[in-house]
Amino acid sequence: MRPADDGTQAREVRVLPAGAHALLVELVDGDHAEAFHAELLRRRDRGALPGVREIVPGARTVLLDGIEDRPRGGGRVPSARLPTARVPTAQVPTARDRLARELVSWTLPPPRREVRDAVEIPVVYDGPDLAEVAALWGVGADEVPALHSRTAFRVAFCGFAPGFGYLTGLPERLHVPRRTTPRTRVPAGALALAGPYTGVYPRPSPGGWQLIGRMVDPAAALWDPGREPAALLGPGTRVRFVTAESGHVPPSRTELPS
Repeated sequence: MRPADDGTQAREVRVLPAGAHALLVELVDGDHAEAFHAELLRRRDRGALPGVREIVPGARTVLLDGIEDRPRGGGRVPSARLPTARVPTAQVPTARDRLARELVSWTLPPPRREVRDAVEIPVVYDGPDLAEVAALWGVGADEVPALHSRTAFRVAFCGFAPGFGYLTGLPERLHVPRRTTPRTRVPAGALALAGPYTGVYPRPSPGGWQLIGRMVDPAAALWDPGREPAALLGPGTRVRFVTAESGHVPPSRTELPS
């Protein structure tokens, strides 16, 4: 169930225990997961989500970690083990129990597509899978750069490797399958497609995505533990790819329209 313009009750969710102090919220699709993640962040910012140490979005899930009861005087009350159920229950409700019950009753406002700073990444569209992707799209190889670079992307979530963001934005007709045979080594800075996602490899690694290009400056850090935030492409970040002919500059931030 997708978020509606006037808000959507989060009925299509499944709340599961994860470890001793976490909940895994499973949602029906990526749009619903994005709306749910945004609502969690809004509530945490206004102090309405106490006791949750970390919120980690996924393709169709959101993990809430660090949910603990803290009695007066300090110390910690361990969370009770929850059964696998749509609404977890326990004989003695804990903070995790109470939060699990609340989550399934939330009404979600639609995601707000505000104008935000965007990361602009110059790339060269000369990847080894460019011709194959063009054939799947039904266009010439010389048309792929324009179709891809004019898309306004957004990081849905991060995973696979530190600094790897899963970018959404391509229309469904431009979704492509993964390679039948993955490569044993994909270079850092490779621009790749798989399913509905676009991604840039932050470091050399194996990979099965379709490679359509590369960053102009592959040394630009997509992941830097000494930076805050460490990931250049964090969840919610807007991204635009610029063809090399448009400017040979390192990643920068610019305004994208809604």
